[in-house]
Amino acid sequence: MVRVGPRTGVIVLPVIRALAGIRHFEYSGNMDEQDVVKALAALAQPVRLKVFRALVVTGEAGLTPGTMAEGLDIPANTLSFHLKELVNAGLVTQERSSRNLIYRAAYPRMNALLGYLTENCCQGAACAVPSSASSCC
Repeated sequence: MVRVGPRTGVIVLPVIRALAGIRHFEYSGNMDEQDVVKALAALAQPVRLKVFRALVVTGEAGLTPGTMAEGLDIPANTLSFHLKELVNAGLVTQERSSRNLIYRAAYPRMNALLGYLTENCCQGAACAVPSSASSCC
């Protein structure tokens, strides 16, 4: 469960259960090794992973930095640094809406990363990855 601030309520994250049974990653071969390394490096930090997961769960609506800072209990300046890294890795998009910045998970990039990692999974045999590890986007 991730709290997204007392004024906005609570977002429950039963993501794994909701995704069970859905099994597809669309990979068009457009990620090179450097892009993959950059994306994995960005996610290899606990705060950035937490932020990215919150954005994935939130969906296309996205979140403002203030809501994320409050809900994830991360200082605003620390959050700003980590969001910059996620944007630079292409995993998160940033859009200005009036006076607010809205951050969203970049689902095509996330799916491309997952597709790259699983492109030749199990050497063509029935996949050993459980269906609960699938993508919805």
